[in-house]
Formats: sequence, C-alpha cells, structure tokens
Amino acid sequence: MPDMGKEAASRDQQQPALRRSLTLTLTTFYGLGNILGAGIYVLIGKVVGHAGLFAPVSFLVASLLACLTAFTYAELAARYPFSAGEAVYIQEGLGIQPISALVGLLIILAGVVSAAAILRGFTGYLQVFLDIPASAAIAAMVLLLGGLAAWGITQSVTVAALITIVEIGGLLLVIWVAAPELADASVTAVDFLPLAGIDAWHGIFVGGFLAFYAFIGFEDMVNVAEEVRDPQRNLPRAILLALVISVVLYFMVALVAVVSVPAAALAEAEAPLAWLYQQVTGREPVTITLISMFAVINGALIQIIMAARVGYGMARKHWLPAVFARVHAVTHTPVVATAGVSLLVLLLALWLPIETLAKATSYFLLLVFTLVNLSLWRIKRATVQPPGVINVPVWVPVSGFFASAVFVAVQAVIDLGIL
Repeated sequence: MPDMGKEAASRDQQQPALRRSLTLTLTTFYGLGNILGAGIYVLIGKVVGHAGLFAPVSFLVASLLACLTAFTYAELAARYPFSAGEAVYIQEGLGIQPISALVGLLIILAGVVSAAAILRGFTGYLQVFLDIPASAAIAAMVLLLGGLAAWGITQSVTVAALITIVEIGGLLLVIWVAAPELADASVTAVDFLPLAGIDAWHGIFVGGFLAFYAFIGFEDMVNVAEEVRDPQRNLPRAILLALVISVVLYFMVALVAVVSVPAAALAEAEAPLAWLYQQVTGREPVTITLISMFAVINGALIQIIMAARVGYGMARKHWLPAVFARVHAVTHTPVVATAGVSLLVLLLALWLPIETLAKATSYFLLLVFTLVNLSLWRIKRATVQPPGVINVPVWVPVSGFFASAVFVAVQAVIDLGIL
C-alpha cells in the first residue's frame, strides 16, 4: 500500500514555490498601504462623529493597543517566518490544531470583510465623479484587483507601494490645507484631555474601536513572510516602521479635522476627507478625491493578497483543501486561493454596510490578537530565545493579551446596550 504521507510531501515538493523578492522598503510600503488605505480615508468622519473633539485621543488609544500587539507580531514573525502566520503562531504557542485552524479562517474572514468595507467606501468617493451603481463599481474593482493580485507578488506590491506614496501625499495635503485652521483655533492641549465624566470616555472608546480598524494592516505583513528577503531581520523592522508612520499621520489628520469642520457634518460625509478639503479651501476636491480613491483601492488590493496567502499557508498544512495551495508555475502566486478570496469579497461588499463591516473586522482581529499575545507569552515561558531574533519584554504580550480581551469585552457590552 502506498504511503499517503510521502505522496503528499512529494506533491508539495513538486509545487512551484512563492518567490522571495520583497525588500525592506517594499515590505514597509506594503504594510503602510494596508494600514493607511484601510481606515483613515473612509472612517475618519465616523470616529469624529462618536468622539467629537476627542477624536485624536481615540486614535491614540487605538494606537496604543495596536503597538502592543505589533511588537508581539514582530518577534513572532522573526521566530516563524511563514505564510498563515497567526495560525502558525497559535499552533506553536497553544498546540491546539482546531483553534489554530479557526484563527487562520478568522484572519481570512477579517481580510475579506475588510476588503469589502474598503470597496464600499470606494463607491462613496467614485460617485463624486460618476453617477454609477455601487454594485457595478464594486464588481469591476474586485475583478481588477483579483487579477492584479494573481499577476505576481512583486508587481502587485510595487503597484501598492506607488499608490501608498500617493496616499501619504494625500494625508499631508489635508494636514497642510487645514493647518491654518489649527493655528487660528482658540483651543489648547487641555481641550483635548477628556477629564469630564463618563460620557466623554464613552465616545472616545466607541471612536477608538472604529479607529482601531484604521490601524489594522501591520498584522497582514506576516502573511507574506515567505516572499520577504531575510524575513527575520526585515519583517520586524517593516512592521514597526509602518505603524509609527501611521500613528503620526492619523493623529495629525484627526487633530486638524476636529478644529476645522463641525463633527456632525463630517460624520455624515460619504467621502469625509474630500468634504473636509472642500470646506476648508472652498475648492472642488478633485485632487484629494482621486487620491482617496487610490488609497481605498490599495487597501482592498493588499487585503486580497494577504487573505489568499493565509489560505495558501493553511492548505500547505492540510488545514484547508489542497487546491488552495496551488501556485501558478509562471506567476508564482496562489491563484485558486486568490480567486476564492475575490469572490467572497464581492459577495460581502454587495451585502453589508461599511460600518458593520468595519466593526466585524475589528472584532475578528481583536480576538485573534488576544490569542496571538497569549501564544507569545506561553512561548517565551517555555522556550529559549533564538539567536538573531528581536526579543520583546514578556510584559508586552501579557499587556497585549489583557488589553485586547478587555477592548473586545467592553465594546461588546456597549453594543449590547448594557453600558
């Protein structure tokens, strides 16, 4: 009788491999493109609507939670530089395969839901120029982005990096045109300190939960680990660089937004940064709208790339059907996984509203972050630190575990109307 395990291993060896071609610069821009495109261009108005003048505080609260987990990911990415990163980390830390597989599925689902949310936001900016049905725009963009993701990792990430440079320019443009409003505003740092009562903190926390969605993306970087050059060195650096740049940009955009325009009006805007630009300058927001559209598209592209890599990595471990591990001999991309992810993105983008999609993504990822932090906590207690790997203090995963768990619990209480 043939040995099925050896046959499966032989088939794996015959499969074309992913191409290791991403430099530190490209990997950093890959992460930046995902973080910046995933939230600030679409959800800044919603955050301001909940938190008002304290929206910059909401972004800082969300950034603290993200930074704790980012350091955890940095060490785990250096220890285990594989696709389907979170599933691998949890398997190494907890050793319970059903939970590891479930986490991998949650990451795929989070990526799919996030891309769907981003494409819903894209239609708001597109309709500034063209009065076309949202469903037609979403279908066309999913087809385009799925094809680009299947074309090749270097090509798709290079496109994403170029768009990311444009995205950063758009945020700097918003900060620049609104800077005089900030200079003229009769507010001080004390005005942004929420010292007065629970109502302010309630708004900050709800806004922070949405703002957290704007920071997600650093975790997706670990899922292209098998395509990064020298991943033990470059992945941790790229994760931390991308997050630091994002924190600075988000805080400044939130700050100029709350002093430049009425919070309630910004919250209602379908294309919030384009509307803010128009209100501040009195000019048609053509440039910022075009930049915003590119930013939104970029975030969706990177989410599709990420979710497909997780599906590929899970199939390689036989946690998903083997068909999802197929790599095209010419493009060296997981084409079947990419097609499956694109189809799911299309279905969800046509089905659910953007705020629901954003909240669902945050819930999924906070649950995953809780388990990932717990895994590194256990790994650090049970194993010797490998040489050449970034070593974060044990209080980082411990704090990340409790912070993520509490954030999920409190938001669930708020959504249920208990608080």
